[in-house]
Amino acid sequence: MKISFENPDKINGLMTLTVEETDYKEAVEKKLKDYRKKANVPGFRPGNVPMGMIKKQYGMAVKMDEVNKLVGENIYKYVRENDIPMLGEPLPNEKQIEQDLEKDGDYTFIFDIAVAPEVKIELTDKDKINYYTIKVDDKLIDEQVETFAQRAGHQEKVETYDPELRDMIKGDLVEVGTRGKVKEDGIKVSDAIMMPQYIKVAAQKKLFDGCKLGDKITFNPKKAYPDNDAEIASLLKMKKEEVADLKSNFTFEIKEISRFVKAEINQQLFDQIYGEGKVKSEEEFRNKIAKDIEAQMEGNSEYRFLIDLRKYCEDKVGELKFPEELLKRVMQNNNKDREEDFVEKNFEGSLKELKWHLIKEKLVADNDIKIEQDDIKAAAKNSARAQFAQYGMTNVPDEYLDKYADDLLKKQEQVQAFIDRAIEQKLTEALKKVVKLTKKKVSLDDFNKLFEEK
Repeated sequence: MKISFENPDKINGLMTLTVEETDYKEAVEKKLKDYRKKANVPGFRPGNVPMGMIKKQYGMAVKMDEVNKLVGENIYKYVRENDIPMLGEPLPNEKQIEQDLEKDGDYTFIFDIAVAPEVKIELTDKDKINYYTIKVDDKLIDEQVETFAQRAGHQEKVETYDPELRDMIKGDLVEVGTRGKVKEDGIKVSDAIMMPQYIKVAAQKKLFDGCKLGDKITFNPKKAYPDNDAEIASLLKMKKEEVADLKSNFTFEIKEISRFVKAEINQQLFDQIYGEGKVKSEEEFRNKIAKDIEAQMEGNSEYRFLIDLRKYCEDKVGELKFPEELLKRVMQNNNKDREEDFVEKNFEGSLKELKWHLIKEKLVADNDIKIEQDDIKAAAKNSARAQFAQYGMTNVPDEYLDKYADDLLKKQEQVQAFIDRAIEQKLTEALKKVVKLTKKKVSLDDFNKLFEEK
């Protein structure tokens, strides 16, 4: 096989491969002989089918498979052995002449190869990058205490409805006529549930103020929830289209009033959040919350550092020249099922991500960063831990995190994301020791404002 590669402008490569007859002939003959041994053709004993018949039936397909395999294997072998930073997949060149595989002989294939531009960047202690840490103040602790108290709260039966306390009422709904008389064939709903504070119209909402068990409130669902047939249908346990023309009043006989009561800040709450006996006073509770917030905010600080690191590196590298037309063809080839203008709409963003990817690869190589299976598992565990923390579960046993992480890693579409996170985490740790960190302590509000800046 003959292979040549031209790359005059360093980014648009042209690879020419000539598959010679000697490259494929022996393999094709061997496969056809194997076909002959297994062929079951009426009138011939197994293994005695004429080779001419086998070649006529299978010869072209076998040769195409073998030639395609040789082309694919040798493209990637050449790219690998010659350290060509290929972007995407090789694409047939417009000068490619159709090859007649029915005829024996040599076949020549020409491919366009998108080549990554060279990235030059070196970071030292002369490079200054901001590193933000978040102040854990009483406001943050108070908010987390309130969150825990809300999550551990419960519903409590009360006698009188209070619109300010998110009370929920349960009772029987009955359709009535214009004079308040129950319609014999009207709509009736037992154990209907409402939260009157979410009624949109003030006059209808006010009808429920101060109501008590046993009271009958007459209201109009259409007026209470204008332009919201879905809400009315849910309340009346009907289909949306069935309430489209509904105009009737209804009586709501109140049988139960429930009020949400948040948990008290006591030992029961401490045990529920952190485990029995691990926190024994409100002071210890607040201190533990502060440590948890600090650990959580450390992840936020690392994430912000990575954003600032990326911006710094992109500015330092400057503009990179890409084989744009060829990359557009690659992108179009990989998104054939998308709309026609998909490439134009997304190309600029794709180039931006590609630039950071190349910079990151260079930094990873320069800092000799290696990713092991344990690193990927750790990234999956961190993801699991963060998911549990969103639901206030901060003391999940390690064995459960391990199992959950293993389940996440079984989903192949997620594995690459965990690999990327592991790489970024190691890269962050490494570069924090290389560059000069300009440390800044800010409030959470000011930290969040950093993400609003253009």
